[in-house]
Amino acid sequence: MTAVSAQTGTARPPLTVVPPAERGALRIADRVVAKIAAQAAREALAPLPAGAAAPHATVVVQHETARVRVHLELGYPGDIGARCAAVRRRVVERVGTLLDLQVPEVAVQVERLHPAPAPGAPHGRIT
Repeated sequence: MTAVSAQTGTARPPLTVVPPAERGALRIADRVVAKIAAQAAREALAPLPAGAAAPHATVVVQHETARVRVHLELGYPGDIGARCAAVRRRVVERVGTLLDLQVPEVAVQVERLHPAPAPGAPHGRIT
């Protein structure tokens, strides 16, 4: 059967079905993976301490593997190890689920600690 183009009236070759594996490849940019990793870190830390910068991430993707480094700020006092472990788990889960990438390494770098004000202490600067 030959299809005819409605616009030109000329014959078109029949459509062929190409198997999905032969259609091409999908490449997701490292910066996209980094944005997803940073969002996952924000989700794991919510709510962020007052005055803290949002987490950001750097990523290196090779083949089906992503190595992630997350930079974040935490409230203090608090269980820093547990918060970092929660960030690692969330980043591995979200990047793996959304992008189908293996994440064997998530390095968490705590850039700054934000002390919580003491109860009853004045907030801000005293002049």
